[in-house]
Amino acid sequence: MSGDRLYSVKDSAAYLGGLSEYTIHAWLSSGKLRRTKVGSRTMVRQSELERLIAEGDGGKSSGRQRPEQLQ
Repeated sequence: MSGDRLYSVKDSAAYLGGLSEYTIHAWLSSGKLRRTKVGSRTMVRQSELERLIAEGDGGKSSGRQRPEQLQ
């Protein structure tokens, strides 16, 4: 994977269709998305973003509960 491009969290969010940076950080924390550290920067490999797209989970996030789930 030597030719694998690295994306910042902001660029990763844009690559995935304009998701929020919060979502990318949540996925990194939960392990849904794997990070690559470059110095103190958190980067994401293009192949990792493509893996996430290929796996596709219907856009479901393990993040905050929606109001209908709180009942």
